[in-house]
Amino acid sequence: MTGTSRTLPVTDLSLVVLVGASGSGKSTFARRHFKPTEIISSDFCRGLVADDENDQSASGDAFDVLHYIAGKRLAAGRLTVVDATNVQPESRKQLVQLARQYDVLPIAIVLDLPEEVCQARNATRPDRAGMPRHVVQRHRRELRRSLRGLEREGFRKVHVLRTEEEADTAEVVLERRYNDLRHLTGPFDIIGDIHGCSSELDTLLGKLGYENGSHPEGRTAVFVGDLVDRGPDSPGVLRRVMSMVSSGDALCVPGNHENKLGRYLKGRKVQHSHGLAETVEQLEREDAEHPEFREEVADFIDGLVSHYVLDGGRLVVCHAGLPEKYHGRTSGRVRSHALYGDTTGETDEFGLPVRYPWAEEYRGAAAVVYGHTPVPTASWVNNTLCLDTGAVFGGKMTALRWPEREIVDVPAERVWYEPVKPLTTEAPGGREGRPLDLADVQGRRIVETRHMGRVSVREENAAAALEVMSRFAVDPRLLAYLPPTMAPTATSREEGFLEHPAEAFAQYRADGVTKVVCEEKHMGSRAVALVCRDAGAARERFGTDGPTGALHTRTGRPFLDDTALTEVLLGRLRAAVTAAGLWEEWGTDWVVLDAELMPWSLKAAGLLRSQYAAVGAAAGAVQPLARSTSPPRARRG
Repeated sequence: MTGTSRTLPVTDLSLVVLVGASGSGKSTFARRHFKPTEIISSDFCRGLVADDENDQSASGDAFDVLHYIAGKRLAAGRLTVVDATNVQPESRKQLVQLARQYDVLPIAIVLDLPEEVCQARNATRPDRAGMPRHVVQRHRRELRRSLRGLEREGFRKVHVLRTEEEADTAEVVLERRYNDLRHLTGPFDIIGDIHGCSSELDTLLGKLGYENGSHPEGRTAVFVGDLVDRGPDSPGVLRRVMSMVSSGDALCVPGNHENKLGRYLKGRKVQHSHGLAETVEQLEREDAEHPEFREEVADFIDGLVSHYVLDGGRLVVCHAGLPEKYHGRTSGRVRSHALYGDTTGETDEFGLPVRYPWAEEYRGAAAVVYGHTPVPTASWVNNTLCLDTGAVFGGKMTALRWPEREIVDVPAERVWYEPVKPLTTEAPGGREGRPLDLADVQGRRIVETRHMGRVSVREENAAAALEVMSRFAVDPRLLAYLPPTMAPTATSREEGFLEHPAEAFAQYRADGVTKVVCEEKHMGSRAVALVCRDAGAARERFGTDGPTGALHTRTGRPFLDDTALTEVLLGRLRAAVTAAGLWEEWGTDWVVLDAELMPWSLKAAGLLRSQYAAVGAAAGAVQPLARSTSPPRARRG
């Protein structure tokens, strides 16, 4: 090795643990190769807690501080280097556990320098000149006992430097994580679960503009996994996707079905269930003409990465969904969640595991696009999108154009595999794959919001809201939007004013509002109009037969009691939207309008008849009696 420079690859987000006896040059090595802010030294932490970097009695508290700081850095996604002897297995075990806790790779750099070198270096340092010789000897004995077992302890990379020259000439090279493709900006076409439906895949690729697996405009396909099983031609799908990945026209993440197929191809014992039997049979037919294909598939699956972070961090693609804390992280836990998702531990009436609804709690900045759990229609939920629309079950094969956020799909040619659980149910919300559930609104609830943080809803308030919505609201399938109430300024401090313009403008300015539009006040009633292009669009999108939309108040109640009159109003709105060309401009077949309906008397007439008339009649009936009894009562005090 004389005269040869060692290259030490280090993952850009990892916990680097320096290991070596006192005097082996760990601190010098760290300063040479890492930023000062990336290094956490046990000596420095001793100084923090004891004002003396060599006070060994403070080591316990010092390492508590070291682990705390390291944890904060790893949580923030920062490369962290621990500069301590770390020659004892127990001290390394805590650091490996810390790396696992934050889903980063633990990497060991060992400075196994000769005892004479360590002793000589210590002798030149005033604070260690009197260090007993047996201390370095003990460190080296503990290190030598540990060297062969570092990978078994959990370190993903181990670099050992044994001479001064190796340590002085070594070069640390930061490596990008396999899942970090932020430098790729697309545009992308992200394709949902395929499950062996090669014909539908060809149709979808053609609709997306691909010619023989390549796009003339340089777009890149991204497959979310579950290429195989259940469908008629898993080898054909694999051949197409593998070819596109090999040529640079596509990326692919693994699904749970690829993971299982990969274990089967390696000779592991797996159950031939959930469609694997069909894939095995299809591969056996391939063996006669293409005996090498099986090994090529095994190598392809083995090289797939759990998830990708793309487009400057604005897009994450995985198979089963991924909470924000796992984005760009590397651990078995992250891979497991990306492949299988999380469950509640329960099973539904079909014997299937109940998936934990992580997307409903997601508040991350990156859009997460995934598959795994079949849904009838792809729709955005909190900046997440599931693209598995059940092609193999007779549904659709769906893709997302990014960054356009345009959804493209093609229908299945037939039902290739009967699903255990129907894709849709008749329950409200069932057409979107998420039927309404009483547990979602019952009892005390805590709702995580993007702008207001955690909002607590008391049980009595939830019960009252549930009663109002269940007894008085329009069909919940048509309740796409509930508007907020108006936000007036605070009560004026000016005598005689409820609100004052000067204070109102000051309030807007303080809230960061840069433009205020003032217009003449008209007496109207707040009305939300859901307008579908036609009855077919209402049926397709909202699952209703008959109404072509809804007209409701800000609390979700029908605006008008007369359904026929409601349809007349919706018809006039529909004609206006059509005449303005908004269906085509917005690329939609339904719109929601938050507006005021004028004149107010249109609503007032109904209120007068249904509410105020009865009050007036009762008042008129009791008024003569009240007048006749008032004077005697007044005289009696």
